Amino acid sequence: MEHRSRPAPGAGTDTVTGLAPEAGRTPGNAVRDRAGDPDARWLTALMHAAFFLLLGASLTRFLLRHPGEARTPWIIALSVAIAVLYVIGPVLGSRPTPRSLVWLGVLVAVWMVLVVLAPSFAWCAVPLFFTGLRILPPRAALALVALLTLFVVAAQLRLAEGFDPNLVLAPPAVAAVATAVFVHMQRQAVRQRELSERQRELIDDLLRTRRELAATERREGTLAERQRLSMEIHDTLAQGLSSQQMLLQAADRTWDADSATARRHVRTATGIAERNLAEARRFVHDLAPADLAEGGGLEAALHALAARETAQGQGRLTVRCHVEGERHTALPDRVQSALLRIAQGALANVKEHANATEAALTLTHLDDRVVLDIADNGQGFVPTGRTGTAGSVRGHGLPAIRARLHQLGGTLTIESVPGEGTVLSAAVPLTATSPPTAPEDLV
Repeated sequence: MEHRSRPAPGAGTDTVTGLAPEAGRTPGNAVRDRAGDPDARWLTALMHAAFFLLLGASLTRFLLRHPGEARTPWIIALSVAIAVLYVIGPVLGSRPTPRSLVWLGVLVAVWMVLVVLAPSFAWCAVPLFFTGLRILPPRAALALVALLTLFVVAAQLRLAEGFDPNLVLAPPAVAAVATAVFVHMQRQAVRQRELSERQRELIDDLLRTRRELAATERREGTLAERQRLSMEIHDTLAQGLSSQQMLLQAADRTWDADSATARRHVRTATGIAERNLAEARRFVHDLAPADLAEGGGLEAALHALAARETAQGQGRLTVRCHVEGERHTALPDRVQSALLRIAQGALANVKEHANATEAALTLTHLDDRVVLDIADNGQGFVPTGRTGTAGSVRGHGLPAIRARLHQLGGTLTIESVPGEGTVLSAAVPLTATSPPTAPEDLV
């Protein structure tokens, strides 16, 4: 994590908040920061309004109390000049450039002349405090605040009829409070900005770490599966093919001289080929359900499963299969495999736990999803919790079904009443590309 160094003495500060500009920040970035900070815009508007309100009130007071004096034109002209100077200030920016320093010096000088000519303009110093604190380095800003405070005290004493301790103590107190508030806001803003930056960096690190971990897990899973298949192929198919090659070559060499031996080599090679064919079929069965590997799609596989389970039930269990709706596009292979495995697992639970005589597989094609319902007329149970059972489950049938649906972003719904059978419904969305973060299975 990078750490920014503190600004050196004399470094510029932000026009509104007084924050030191970050290393590498451009004036365009500063403008965008101010434009996007509601508190900064509110503070800027408040300072501008206070300055022009105090300036207008001071000019009005002077004109009401000193009409027609020789200095009146000068007071009006200087008031207009200081208003124009104050409006120009934001255009020059807040960094301590030669132009901004000259502007601040002229602004303070015009205000001092106004205070000498008309002490009622002294209270315009409060907005000037913040202007100096925004532009100047800390020590220079404090010196300017002290100078402006002295002029305010002198002006108030000139307006008073006699010596008043409040007029001597109040302006320094106001200046001290204003300076302390500004410095505190500046430090709080700096801390808040640093905290926000650290939080953003931590979040970015966390997201990057999660992506890297997921990519690493995918790579490790892929490599592990490749290694398993390579070992299986090497120990079975590759060895068998190598033996067949040697036997056939030996048969070719001895065919004319010793035909009986050659035929024996061919028969041995034929036996090895049969075993390799069985191994190859085992690989296919491991990678895809046997019923799907034979072709015909999910519907044909479910009909074959129902017929096989009925035949194996020998009259104790009859399984029927129904297909509703029309399929507009072919189902993805992983969806077909998962639904067929779910049907097999559900029927295994029916045979083992339900004591049912009839069961039904219903495959429904909808526009946005495909639904497989497995219903039986068995003894039923009371579904409780995420396991969906009454608490005494053998095996991993339902957890395996939930895991398959979670990988596809689907949901599992179980409806069961003791003595009235069970309906298990597995719904898989056809547009999902990844499982939901926290799937909700309904019971």
